[in-house]
Formats: sequence, C-alpha cells, structure tokens
Amino acid sequence: MIMANQPIPGTIIFDGREAVKGYGLNKMCLSFNSAANRNQFKKNEAAYCRNFDLTEPQLKAVIDRDVVALLELGGNIYYLAKLFGIFGLNVQDIGAQQTGLTVDAFRTRLLTERS
Repeated sequence: MIMANQPIPGTIIFDGREAVKGYGLNKMCLSFNSAANRNQFKKNEAAYCRNFDLTEPQLKAVIDRDVVALLELGGNIYYLAKLFGIFGLNVQDIGAQQTGLTVDAFRTRLLTERS
C-alpha cells in the first residue's frame, strides 16, 4: 500500500525543477493550439522544435515519439497531449508506452483491472 506523501514508483513528479527543464518543450506543445502552428510543425519537425530551443535529447524524443523520454525530459502530460494528438496517438497509446506494453495488452489490462 502506498501511503500519502510517498512517491508512486515509476512516476515523475512535475515540480518546479521539471517545469524549468521542460519549459521550451511545453511552450512548443502549447503553441499547437493553433492549426497554423501544427501545420508548420508537420512540414519540418526539427526546425519547428529548434524555434523553442529544445535540447538534443528532447528533439530526439519528439522525432522518436518517445512518450516516456519526453516526460523524463520535463514534458508535462497535459501539454504533451497536444503533441501526441498531432502524431495520432490516443490515451491508450500513451498508457501502453508508459507501462511498456503493447496497445492491445494495455487495453486488456484496463479491462481486467476494472472487473
């Protein structure tokens, strides 16, 4: 049993340090509220990312569609959802990456844990 105020294994607490680390990444993701910006990103992902001073590891994680790495590199899941939407990823795709399961295995796990 996990007690209050104890970290949950495998989670990243998004605190001030993470916010600073992921500032450019999260700012970029927020820019995707604009369709014009989403289109610009699709034309040249790397160039668009460089406009927001992403680090090389952040850029690689964007190109690789690596959800876990983006979270570890300061990404906030609520902002990252805007980026993942461009890639056509849904919540189950993201959950599968976070748990290391295939999407089908993740869906099965959701159904069996709910029962």
